[in-house]
Amino acid sequence: MKNYTIRINIHEQWAQTSIQDLFRTTLHAPKKLIHELRMEKAVFLNGSQVNWTSKVAANDELLILLPEDCNDSVIPAYESLQVLFEDEHLLIVNKPAGITTHPNEMNETNTLANLVAGYLQKKDDHRKIKHVQRLDKDTSGALLFAKHSLSHAILDRMLHDHQIERIYVALADGLIQESRFTVNQPIGRDRYHPTKRRVSKSGQQAKTDFQVCNTYPNKQLTLVECKLHTGRTHQIRVHLSHIGHPLAGDRLYGGRPIFPRQALHARKLAFIHPFTLEKLEITAPFLDEPSIFEARL
Repeated sequence: MKNYTIRINIHEQWAQTSIQDLFRTTLHAPKKLIHELRMEKAVFLNGSQVNWTSKVAANDELLILLPEDCNDSVIPAYESLQVLFEDEHLLIVNKPAGITTHPNEMNETNTLANLVAGYLQKKDDHRKIKHVQRLDKDTSGALLFAKHSLSHAILDRMLHDHQIERIYVALADGLIQESRFTVNQPIGRDRYHPTKRRVSKSGQQAKTDFQVCNTYPNKQLTLVECKLHTGRTHQIRVHLSHIGHPLAGDRLYGGRPIFPRQALHARKLAFIHPFTLEKLEITAPFLDEPSIFEARL
């Protein structure tokens, strides 16, 4: 384990907040992490060790020494990786279809986590960074990683509190008549299939908003924009299948095999950066060749 230094500039709206309240109330950092930082005397204000009851002023600089695990469990892979946004706190990359988000077995090298590890190690960064959300193997698009334990805790809480907007585009089988609709149906495991999910009264609450962007009568396809309110496994796939319009290419849920994968792409992530307070709206280009979506948007 190694200490990594992160810096946070104090914004005007944080002024006159105590260090303690800044971590607890403003950043909503976990109590355990705050305790560790206090015990290790790991927080400095303008170069001096902090008194946790002292108040910050605009343009002050917080310096935090965070203990971070080295990334020795994920084998780095050095193939190309499309980075959509990066700073010292987080990383957003464009995941291609056909690879999983992270290894499920020892010695795997063909996952997105391997590519991220290789990308960072080229910059001599050996931290074990963590994904905040995940995408199915055959879903492409924007995927968010946290680069240190504080940002991971905060971004994970933001995702849970619906403060990270996730917009997908999909091609569904058939012609959907409604222009806008919401599917609010719980999702649980399929008792007959180990990886499949289904709408189930005993499942976890799941809500997806849909907006029809276009219909293609000749192809019997509907282009929809999907907004997730929850993050259940296969959520969009299950909800569209449930209403009789499975994703094109999604063989698991009954979609016609007209594409080599399910036609689902994580198009956009939008949220307020927890440390810079910048409004981020990150759009992921389509990676398929030939493109499944491009000609239809």
